[in-house]
Amino acid sequence: MLLAALGFSLMGGSAKALKESFTAGQLVFYRNAVGLIFLVPGLLIRPPIQRGGKPLRLAFRGLMGTLALYTLLYCILHLPLGTAMSYNLTSALFIAIFSFIIFGEYHGRRVLFAVLLGFTGMLLIYKPVMHFPWYYHATGLASGIISAIAYLTLGRLAAYYDPRIIVLSFLVGGVLLPSVSLFIHYSTGIPSDGLFIIDWKWPEGLEWIWVSFMGVAALFGQYCVTKAYSADKAGIVSVFGYSNIIYSVFIGMLLGDAFPDLMSWAGIFCIIASGIIISLFKRSQVPDD
Repeated sequence: MLLAALGFSLMGGSAKALKESFTAGQLVFYRNAVGLIFLVPGLLIRPPIQRGGKPLRLAFRGLMGTLALYTLLYCILHLPLGTAMSYNLTSALFIAIFSFIIFGEYHGRRVLFAVLLGFTGMLLIYKPVMHFPWYYHATGLASGIISAIAYLTLGRLAAYYDPRIIVLSFLVGGVLLPSVSLFIHYSTGIPSDGLFIIDWKWPEGLEWIWVSFMGVAALFGQYCVTKAYSADKAGIVSVFGYSNIIYSVFIGMLLGDAFPDLMSWAGIFCIIASGIIISLFKRSQVPDD
């Protein structure tokens, strides 16, 4: 899981290095196109064995995963890398909230405290006097919310589909949506907004290396996540995912981000602590094999 967090942080760092050349929507396309190049041959060589039968749920997971990637990459391009990743990791908080609202799951005061602690962390990172526009932070919050929806859907697909097919739904969605936006842009003349309506741009020179590295690092992260969750209980493994924030802070600094101030660090550690509390609670609820 530590390697998975490193892989996703390197993906974010690669996207950050391309911020002067590509928009978030363009990076969504290239990140998923590289993934398809690697995944499809594996599916042809070793076809999946699965029950299937939930195509709409699978398509919804692909859509939510793609939207989560849109918002994450948008934040990575406009916020410090550690801050962007911190917002994305608030998904654990929203999973707890949505589980209560949708499924009526209330896990007691400890989880409620963790949720409040996580929201406190978000406020400390946001800081009303921060010089970044409010809509960047709103997008970061949306990244955590949409990721939570995607994870909740993922948990209910695992019994029906090969993990590679679930990943494939995400990759296909991440290629189709930008392709549709390209068609809309060139067929209607609607101007590009850099996010959901994009124009075409080929990588040039070293950009090919960064784009390829971004896709490979993301696939590496996904592979390690799969191995980690196959080896131990989710409540134990997920704690280590919060190392993503630490990796991202230092990778971001290497790429020119400012070192987080004391209040931002306090917010980051609040989010890490809230995730650990929720994860340890999940661990205590899973009976031993």
